[in-house]
Amino acid sequence: MTNLEESLRRELLRTNRSGAYSSSTLVDCNTRKYHGLLVVPVPELDDENHVLLSSLDVTVIQHGAEFNLGIHKYQGNNYSPKGHKYIREFDCDVVPTTLYRVGGVLLKKEVVFQHYEDRILIRYTLVDAHSATTLRFRPFLAFRSARQFTHENSTASREYSLVDNGIKTCMYAGYPDLYMQFNKKNEFVFQPDWYRGVEYPKEQERGYASNEDLYVPGYFEMSIKKGESVVFSGSTSAIKTSTLKSLFQKEVEDRAPRDNFFHCLVNAAHQFHNREENGARYLLAGYPWFKCRARDMFISLPGLTLAIDEQDYFELVMKTAEKGLREFMQEKPLTVKIYELDQPDVLLWAVWAVQQYAKYAGKEKCYQMYGRLVKDIVDYIIEGKHPNLRLDDNGLLYTNGKEKAVTWMNSTANGRPVVARTGYIVEFNALWYNALRFAAAQAAENGKGELAEDLEGRAEVCRVSFVDTFLNEYGYLLDYVDGNMMDWSVRPNMIFPVAFDYSPLNQEQKKGVLDVCTRELLTPKGLRSLSPKSGGYNPMYVGQQAQRDYAYHQGTAWPWLGGFYMEACLKLYKRTRLSFIERQMVGYEDEMSCHALGTISELFDGNPPFHGRGAMSFAMNVAEVLRTLKLLEKYTYQK
Repeated sequence: MTNLEESLRRELLRTNRSGAYSSSTLVDCNTRKYHGLLVVPVPELDDENHVLLSSLDVTVIQHGAEFNLGIHKYQGNNYSPKGHKYIREFDCDVVPTTLYRVGGVLLKKEVVFQHYEDRILIRYTLVDAHSATTLRFRPFLAFRSARQFTHENSTASREYSLVDNGIKTCMYAGYPDLYMQFNKKNEFVFQPDWYRGVEYPKEQERGYASNEDLYVPGYFEMSIKKGESVVFSGSTSAIKTSTLKSLFQKEVEDRAPRDNFFHCLVNAAHQFHNREENGARYLLAGYPWFKCRARDMFISLPGLTLAIDEQDYFELVMKTAEKGLREFMQEKPLTVKIYELDQPDVLLWAVWAVQQYAKYAGKEKCYQMYGRLVKDIVDYIIEGKHPNLRLDDNGLLYTNGKEKAVTWMNSTANGRPVVARTGYIVEFNALWYNALRFAAAQAAENGKGELAEDLEGRAEVCRVSFVDTFLNEYGYLLDYVDGNMMDWSVRPNMIFPVAFDYSPLNQEQKKGVLDVCTRELLTPKGLRSLSPKSGGYNPMYVGQQAQRDYAYHQGTAWPWLGGFYMEACLKLYKRTRLSFIERQMVGYEDEMSCHALGTISELFDGNPPFHGRGAMSFAMNVAEVLRTLKLLEKYTYQK
């Protein structure tokens, strides 16, 4: 903890169900513009999150001597104050808990983010002290979008009002009031000032502007006795302060322990839950900057719900998603907050998600819940109604991706896709074959023989064309084919037809594809997005935005692709690959104490030491690791 090179690399994330969050490093030194104690959506302004309360510095005062436990980075690698040197212990098995020692004073700090309110709660307990002790709390305010910075200005309002054991203030019109309250009486000293030149090294690394000024309205001061606890609440709504102690305790008791790999992942899975006041349920694609993206939602849905026995949440999310899918297919205005529903593979991934539900809840229940949706999606595609999916006579789906990125490999540079995948795209057509066969099986099981026969016929045409189009003489699959243009790059998208329940490939062809993936793409952190033997290999996701855009899908490793790889291994080799897959899982278990604690980063460098990069927590990665654990369990206990 006292070694900043180690502690600043590790981040903490706490979330609630509205998309609000609290995040910083282990020592509470913000290193990203996205970090903050209270970061909340402000729908009246836009659809972004906004940092209201950046941090809260606590100072221990004894015999007139002040010891500030906060830490901020300023220009020129200067840290002030250096509160991290007082840290003696850190633990986050249940809630993040930091123990500070200042001489004879032992102060414990515990932090929770309230589940269903935009409220950060911090409990300070004076574990030990040999003389009278005073605590001083200095709040640093930002009131800005999480994507921007704030700087000293004359527009910011300095006004505040006293409320129950605290104050409320609002720096700019349009923002909600920020309520800062304690569970006991305190003195607020109005001492407005700007702290200038606070610097965020993560933004520097990423080639962005990296410093801002933060406004401090003054400080709160109170005495504290040995054994006493003080609870702070930072929120967009007032609270009755006499309830703070019991509320904090209740929130702690509601927390799932993070005492092992599986529990960490379950905790991470719940962080992606997003609930609107109208009852809509979503899965966010990741933190800190992602919203609910359609493709990510359908790929991560089975892993984040069914793999941890939460069928009810699958159904709630699917209810919202189905509404969005139907609005899209009927060309109605969208009433759901799901982005990128128009991407051509989204409907196909929705069918795949339903297929996983069938395996978990049973075919009969699945047909009753989603049989009509699956049929409508397949009909919609067959009838050529999708604006960017054309079903050709050879049974394959054609997509135009020249001008705009249409697959999960969606990075762009100068307004054009870095990887312009277009024409017959390998995973689109693997998904289409899988969807046709799944829909046919559903029809056959429910007495619709004629429909089943028609779908099976279409699937067979697709199967023959798929092998003819994608399988090359080297035993792996072309990534996309557009007329005479064939992409020979060795990419991970060919793993999908090996992993899906219905595959256009025979056993020998599957083994060939899996072998190439193992040899050229497999890393301890998932599959690389491009083989080191292919042209343009760029495995390090570092540098400025343009540099990172070119590396995003050109060699970086993605854990969610590793999930499909491991599923393919188990399907082909059954129990003989169990120990191999268990060893692969160790690579993810290591991540629980690196980067953002207890979750998995968005992507990793494709070369050793495979550093985590991008967003601190990514839904598809957490989901696929959870789904792999469920598959391991299934094959381990299979007779």
